[in-house]
Amino acid sequence: MASSVGCQHYVRSCLLKAPCCGKLYVCRLCHDAEENHQMDRFKVQEVLCSECQTLQKAQKNCQQCHVQFGEYYCDICHLFDKDKKQYHCQPCGICRIGPREKYFHCQKCNLCLAQDLRGNHKCVENVSRQNCPVCMEDIHTSRIGAHVLPCGHLLHKTCFDDMVRTGAYRCPLCMHSAWNMDEHWELMDKEITQSPMPAEYQGATVKIICNDCQSHCTVPFHVLGMKCAECGSYNTAQDGGLMQQQEPQPQPQQPSDLHTENEPESQDQPRTQAPH
Repeated sequence: MASSVGCQHYVRSCLLKAPCCGKLYVCRLCHDAEENHQMDRFKVQEVLCSECQTLQKAQKNCQQCHVQFGEYYCDICHLFDKDKKQYHCQPCGICRIGPREKYFHCQKCNLCLAQDLRGNHKCVENVSRQNCPVCMEDIHTSRIGAHVLPCGHLLHKTCFDDMVRTGAYRCPLCMHSAWNMDEHWELMDKEITQSPMPAEYQGATVKIICNDCQSHCTVPFHVLGMKCAECGSYNTAQDGGLMQQQEPQPQPQQPSDLHTENEPESQDQPRTQAPH
């Protein structure tokens, strides 16, 4: 079940005694994969030394053979591992991979973020407490790093990389563009200019909703895409059917030789003989 170098998840020289079932596992992830319940890492009280097999309270070094269970040890999370510049974030409630000075805890997002995002990200309250919208697995306690989208939503970095590879450029939750698309929109402009619509669609317009700026506008219809009139994004959704431009109907002309009702009709009058 274990070796002196730990498991595929952590490098450590001890096994945790699960407080829920009393079984010994290298880590909570190994436990959760085998059992039909989850281990509460915070309730772990005892560990078994992988070198001398001594069961003892959770601590950094073995009380019997003095082997170091892990270069890093947190007595809150009971995390043993090699040194990755880890630190325990009190507001997050768990250990994060550091170094600490490169991260800050955003109180509204309730998450540790890179320093370059300080004042430079859109806050979404308790965003990490939601599951990843791609794989539907936990983000907050995941060992996989999280990627912050421009809209403020999170997804696993590996899931974001999969989106990029498959050409999916929108947030799965709010449909906002997942990165700067300006260069792609410029290519769309050129392609649409070189691809005029058939004559029957010339002048046709359509109402759209922009997923990037939330604007509602009426724009020319094109099968390749409808461009937002406010922000220039093609990340839009059609809101209703086509509106064909109506051409003015010619007015009928009245013939010039027709009489109007106000014109007196000319008619022959009988002649009278003058009195003698």
